[in-house]
Amino acid sequence: MGTIDDYLAGLDPADAAVIAHVYEVARSVAPEAEQGLGYGMPALVYRGRSLLSVMRAKKHFGVYPFSPAAIVEIAPLLGGVDHAKGTIRFTEPLPDDTIRALVAARKAQVEE
Repeated sequence: MGTIDDYLAGLDPADAAVIAHVYEVARSVAPEAEQGLGYGMPALVYRGRSLLSVMRAKKHFGVYPFSPAAIVEIAPLLGGVDHAKGTIRFTEPLPDDTIRALVAARKAQVEE
């Protein structure tokens, strides 16, 4: 079991389902990504670089793409979703297309 699986196993099942879905969508864009760590958080790692982490916070879920530029690139898709330089915070599930766009943006950065 990898670090993401370990993290999910320790969560409330409803929270784990939300986070697992984000990772599932992310893997559809980067199927070769592996489980690992990014800044100490469970993360998908692509070509040795952190691609995406999703964590449960007290009042929201946080998506961390390890790249402010990736968030800027998909900002038009984040209408009404709380986001900052390095994180996207959500209480309602993010649309799959938004997740795909974020992962594609970050993946392209890693490939450069």
